[in-house]
Amino acid sequence: MVINRRLTETVRGATMAVNTFDEATMSRIAIDMDEVLVDTLSKQLRWLAEQRGIVLDRTQFHGRHLREVAGAEHYAALREAMHQPDFFLDLPVMPGALRSMSLLFARHQVFIATAAMEFPPSFNAKFSWLQTHFPYLPAERIVFCGDKSIVQADYLIDDHARHFTHFRGQGLLFAAAHNRDVAGYPVVQDWEDVLRYFKVEEAMPQVCHEAV
Repeated sequence: MVINRRLTETVRGATMAVNTFDEATMSRIAIDMDEVLVDTLSKQLRWLAEQRGIVLDRTQFHGRHLREVAGAEHYAALREAMHQPDFFLDLPVMPGALRSMSLLFARHQVFIATAAMEFPPSFNAKFSWLQTHFPYLPAERIVFCGDKSIVQADYLIDDHARHFTHFRGQGLLFAAAHNRDVAGYPVVQDWEDVLRYFKVEEAMPQVCHEAV
């Protein structure tokens, strides 16, 4: 039987819909962290300005990755800093992600799939960050991996198309300056666009608000 009622509860100052739908009606959605849920680039740019004295602008990243824009020496220093356990602890949330994640979680099976193996010391910080900003996500739905093709999901939302190559579901490219020239996959421009793609707003209007 499909259960179409909704409950709400308050989590860290935000009203969140509790998932009460029958699993047969849900999609399984895997979501990347860096540059999808997490505004990692903002801290990277701030670190480069404060620690290396180079000021970069997001407009410089059209179709280019950070290593190309910053240069090999500065990028190597940044990567070393990113191996520090607390680098990922205080990153800002991407605009709209708090509200949109709550809505998606209420209607679908939501998983986090992050290629944390690139920076193994980030495990604890990333897990703590998720618990802080998305405390309703069960720990068993957080996947730290290297190859995201191991994740059995209907959709993968990611800013790097390389993760879609062997993924068996539908890849959704989360728009970022560095992937502007990538073709071949549906693109979601921001978190409001994610909601439109999954038609979540139509089914569940105004069920949560950004935490303040």
